Amino acid sequence: MNRPMPHARQYSPLDRVLINADRALRTLFGRPQTTERRNPAAGLQEAELRDDQRKHVARLMRVNHTGEVCAQALYQGQALTARLPETRQRMERSAQEENDHLAWCEQRLEELGDRKSLLNPFWYAGSFAMGAAAGLAGDKWSLGFVVETERQVESHLDEHLEQIPAQDEKSRTILEQMKADEVRHAQIAKATGGVDLPAPIRAAMKLTSRVMTRTVYWI
Repeated sequence: MNRPMPHARQYSPLDRVLINADRALRTLFGRPQTTERRNPAAGLQEAELRDDQRKHVARLMRVNHTGEVCAQALYQGQALTARLPETRQRMERSAQEENDHLAWCEQRLEELGDRKSLLNPFWYAGSFAMGAAAGLAGDKWSLGFVVETERQVESHLDEHLEQIPAQDEKSRTILEQMKADEVRHAQIAKATGGVDLPAPIRAAMKLTSRVMTRTVYWI
C-alpha cells in the first residue's frame, strides 16, 4: 500500500529569518559538515610542494573557501525572498550542495596549514544582501543571477586550475568537482527560467569578484 508523501513544513517569515541567522553563524564560525558527499580528494596522497607553491595553493584555496561562504549567503538570501516555493526549495537545495564545497575547501586549507579569510563576515553580509535583492526582483531575475554567478565562478575555477601545480592532485580534484557542480547549477537555473542579466550588472558582479579574490588572497 502506497503511503501519501508528507507535506513539506511551512515556515513563517520570522522562522526563515531565524533559520538563516543560524546558518550564517554556522557558515562563518562553525565547522561545516559535508552534507551528502565525501571529499573527492579523500584517500589521495599529499603532494610534495615547495614552500612557495604550498603558500600559493593555500591562498588560492582560501579564496575558494570565501567564494563558498559567499555562495551560502547568496542562496540563503535568495531563498529568504523568493516568491515561489519551488524557487525557494531550489535555492535551499543548491545551498546544501555548496556546503560540500565549503567543507572541502576548509579541510584542504587545514591540510595546507593555512587559515580562513578574516574578511569572511564582510563578504557574507554583502552577498546575503545581493541575494535577497535578487529574490525581491523576481524569481526569473533571481535565477538569472544564479546563472551569471555560476558562470563567473566556473571561469574563476579555470584560472585556479591552471595555477595549481600538476602534482597537487588533492587540490585539483576538489576544484574539478566544484567546477562540475557549478556548471550543473547554472544549467538548472537557466532551464527553469533564469534570464540574462543586463550588461552593467554583469560587469559590476565581475568587478566585485575581482576585488574579493585579490583581497582575500592576502587577508
